[in-house]
Amino acid sequence: MTAPQRRAIQISGQVQGVGFRPFVYRLAVARRLSGFVRNDGAGVTIEIQGDPAALDDFLHALRQPPPLARIDALGISERIPQEQESTFFIAASGAGAVSADITPDTAVCGDCLAELFDPGDCRYRYPFVNCTNCGPRYTITAALPYDRPNTSMAGFALCPVCAREYHDPDDRRFHAQPNACPACGPRLRLRDAAGVPIKVGDVIAATLERLRAGEILAIKGLGGFHLVCDAQNAATVARLRQRKQRDAKPFAVMAAHLASLACWVEGNEADWRLLESPQRPIVLLRQNLDREPPLPGITPGLAHLGVMLPYTPLHYLLFHEAAGRPTGTTWLTQPQPLLLVMTSANPGGEPLVIDDDEAVRRLQGIADGFVTHNRAILARCEDSVVTDDTFIRRARGHAPQAIRLPQAGPSTLALGGYLKNTLCLTRDDRAYLSPHIGSLNNAATCRTLEETMTHLRDILRITPERVAHDLHPDFPSSRLAATYAAERDLPCIAVQHHHAHIAAVAAEHGLQEPVLGLALDGVGLGTDGGLWGGELLRVDGANFERLGHLRPLPLPGGDRAAREPWRLAATVLHLLGRNAEIDRRFGAKATVIQHMLGQRVHTPETSSAGRLFDAAAALLGVRDVNDYEGQAAMELEALAHRHGPEKPLADGFLLRDDGVLDLLPLLAVLAGGMESGQGAACFHATLALALSEWLRWARDQSGLKQVALGGGCFLNRLLSTQLQTRLEAAGWQVLTARQAPPNDGGLSLGQAWVAMLAELD
Repeated sequence: MTAPQRRAIQISGQVQGVGFRPFVYRLAVARRLSGFVRNDGAGVTIEIQGDPAALDDFLHALRQPPPLARIDALGISERIPQEQESTFFIAASGAGAVSADITPDTAVCGDCLAELFDPGDCRYRYPFVNCTNCGPRYTITAALPYDRPNTSMAGFALCPVCAREYHDPDDRRFHAQPNACPACGPRLRLRDAAGVPIKVGDVIAATLERLRAGEILAIKGLGGFHLVCDAQNAATVARLRQRKQRDAKPFAVMAAHLASLACWVEGNEADWRLLESPQRPIVLLRQNLDREPPLPGITPGLAHLGVMLPYTPLHYLLFHEAAGRPTGTTWLTQPQPLLLVMTSANPGGEPLVIDDDEAVRRLQGIADGFVTHNRAILARCEDSVVTDDTFIRRARGHAPQAIRLPQAGPSTLALGGYLKNTLCLTRDDRAYLSPHIGSLNNAATCRTLEETMTHLRDILRITPERVAHDLHPDFPSSRLAATYAAERDLPCIAVQHHHAHIAAVAAEHGLQEPVLGLALDGVGLGTDGGLWGGELLRVDGANFERLGHLRPLPLPGGDRAAREPWRLAATVLHLLGRNAEIDRRFGAKATVIQHMLGQRVHTPETSSAGRLFDAAAALLGVRDVNDYEGQAAMELEALAHRHGPEKPLADGFLLRDDGVLDLLPLLAVLAGGMESGQGAACFHATLALALSEWLRWARDQSGLKQVALGGGCFLNRLLSTQLQTRLEAAGWQVLTARQAPPNDGGLSLGQAWVAMLAELD
């Protein structure tokens, strides 16, 4: 008989709260191995003993973990066999320095849905059903290791049935920390507009009745509240816009299943996989323009609709109620007529509401009622939004899942920018990007930035050694970084905005050699004090060189020009010597603008690509004033999509020897009376051609054949597709943002990577 061997195995990655320990237990018992498995600060520790062949088989099987698990590192060492040991067991969690990852929240799984719609099951229609393979994680976690006492379920004592499941390694609810049932778990409550509880027989039925009657309800989800209404009720949607002071910004909608979306949007297999993934993001899909009548007021002027599928039991129960409470899950494969607006419950761009009393206080006058429950949300987390597998917003389902970096370095806290703020913490070779926080244009969001920083730092137990922020010193995030660093005597590193955009892409692709970077966005402070936004860079880790930029355009009125694209159109006409057209197009309000431009008073210049889009939109009569950030550019893209392809103008740009790309010839053509759809398509095609020629020039200058594309303009799918097609045909290796947004939501990742690599005196 072969002498037994004993091995110690240390596993790091996403291995807590995902059924990893019962998975290990079952593997060991099936192979008659002894030892133990436990959670600890670093992840999961296993000591296992038995026949060498069985141990080898165990290790092979260990590398195919449960669906939600992810193994980043697996270390094995030999141990002295224990003579008296005969069983394998799951030990209590250990201590030690925390380096385990936090598991994001995931959508309710198929097994739990089967129970939810089974009248014979004890969890029939229970809105908090979950198991080891699904449910809340990050948003209910106060500390690691991920055990029930460290979650917001700590106050719910398990009933005998749930306790038996929780302690049975063969049950799929073994150590499922949010495990509960109607006898022992959280409960729903319906409240009126003043927050007073309403006695109803069935909260789900009463909620659906109110939604069908045209009410707007605030419904508590995983990472916060949604404002919910009937998406096909034009009057209700208009009322929601008026109450939320959101005149035109698009809303997302939720449908019961893919079959229920077919009549509203067009997609492909990759889109359907994204929608049905455990992360359940909002996915932007092309609207079915043949649908009559179209959805009223959901996406004014846009070609794409943000859609998502249910991800909590509560969401599913609303659709189940609307379908007449069918038994089983077959009904989810059949089209359901109910379509719900699901938009973040936050007034005026403030942070997402997460607390019941906070919801009543902050949503007074917006919500007609509230659907709450007594399971606390410990961390705000918006819905993730993706387009073509690219993040617009990285949050629920993904954050704060680690992004692997090319190398380890000093732990760094990076506090992001001003718009679409996120923060990033690093440890060793892992970067933890926070959920979307929002724009720091109000005190409440600035407080949320501090709260998120404290929560993420404490839960991961990371002590930063460096601090990073945007080059602009007056951003609230920059001021917080400076204060935090000064109080702890830490290095505080300012990172130029567009350098950070390109560094974020390089970091997630594991790139450590120099790369060309094309950064196109709204605006970021340059190292020369100017307003950059259309930049061609050579990036080499913590260093960069500006090779070129778009021809600067004057901004009459400064920041106001970003909100009023007509001012950019006036600028273009002025540069073309066509001042008489300014009055004719824009009336008396343009007189002062002409004076500003003529005298160069309060007209800072910017190389911003975003302002280039604004100028084109206004010249084509698409939009004079933005109701929300990026509206003109989004509507310009929608027009181009509807029109179809146009050939680029070969003479629509000039490339100067000093690396400046001038698009004024293209804008002159657009100003000449071209039809708006044709002009929008021509603008995109010509810009893609111009950028590809610009990069060819840079390749000739630098010898580099890799290019990283960063900045919010690359969320424009038409531009991105046309440019990448040209570049790949010309032999470029094109790197794009995939694990973090290309917009300012990814800045903190780039800042962290640059700061980690910075050589300090």
